[in-house]
Amino acid sequence: MARRRSKQNPELARLLVELRRAGRTNQAPIWESVADRLERARHQVVPLNVGRLERLAEAGETIAVPGKLLAAGPLSKRLTVGAFAFSAEARAKVHAAGGAAVTLHELLKSKPDGAGVRLLA
Repeated sequence: MARRRSKQNPELARLLVELRRAGRTNQAPIWESVADRLERARHQVVPLNVGRLERLAEAGETIAVPGKLLAAGPLSKRLTVGAFAFSAEARAKVHAAGGAAVTLHELLKSKPDGAGVRLLA
């Protein structure tokens, strides 16, 4: 088992606790998986671009991004995207396509059981 290191960012540390708690209490393994990916070292977390969302996601899906969403590429599908952080352009592209850009905390509150949430990393 890998050794867990505490994160220095207090917002990230609180989110990790909430994700793990929600994963256990709601039997939602997706939140455990998101927490595992967010707990990795910074150089192991690869940011996701909206162009990849365009290629891999279906219109109307709810997507969880464990990390930062960046703006490279086009986006024409209406998606609900939950991420730890967004670039300003990425947030604008999601809103321009008719979707919603929310934090992982907000996504966790709206879907605590993880039903209908797809993890893209």
